[in-house]
Amino acid sequence: MHGDPMMWIAGVRALYLQALHPRAVRGVMQNSDFRRDAWGRLRRTANFVGTTTYGTTEAAERAGERVRSIHRRLTATDPKTGERYPVDDPELLLWVHCAEIDSYLHVLRRSGFPLGDAAADRYIAEHRVSARLVGLDPAVVPADRSGLADYFAQVRPRLAATPEARAVDDFLLRPPTHPLLVPAREVLWRRVAQLAYASLPPYAHELYGRPAPPQAAVTRRLRVTGALLRRIPAGVRWQLPPKHILRAVARLGPHARPAPYKAGR
Repeated sequence: MHGDPMMWIAGVRALYLQALHPRAVRGVMQNSDFRRDAWGRLRRTANFVGTTTYGTTEAAERAGERVRSIHRRLTATDPKTGERYPVDDPELLLWVHCAEIDSYLHVLRRSGFPLGDAAADRYIAEHRVSARLVGLDPAVVPADRSGLADYFAQVRPRLAATPEARAVDDFLLRPPTHPLLVPAREVLWRRVAQLAYASLPPYAHELYGRPAPPQAAVTRRLRVTGALLRRIPAGVRWQLPPKHILRAVARLGPHARPAPYKAGR
């Protein structure tokens, strides 16, 4: 599933959704130069997902230890109350995890990736491992679609489009780039960001203050985009750094090549 090209759009949707938790997005903005090193942060996140998906158990454990070591040293401050809180607060880690997994599942399935309900539940359950790696107790992490839906219903009243969330929104629509690449950003990247935003749940559109597009039209766009991107040969797509899939196939053998038909096994 993680070898599918629609993961690129799913990852951007996750950022839009994660930014709606005030304490979580504040922890990011106060502890990193997000505006200047946003691409570096995104690459590091993608590398963590790639390592935990395609790396060895030892590599995944090391990656998790690095993440936990960084997070345990960081705090954020609530500007209204002055409260300082750790960024590895389980509430915040759980939000980031669930927004990420929900986005991956939602975008891929809605764009036509062949994943049935039972396989979707299995996918959510398997990701309790990655939740443990970032410092969560797997017992408190949703294990299926029902649990994930219950979690979002519970957390919904705490979400808001704060100034930090709007800064993320602005960055995703207009990320800084070389002047010569601005036309490409407007033609290519903006379409990716707009489609990722369009696939958000209705309450997220309400919070961001922009009308939700017709859901049927969004589904059509996701399916067309998925069909087009999946026409790019996998061997070409997998050449992009950091080449986790190619290294895993070299280690495990050609039978390990990701393919959609394996998802239901």
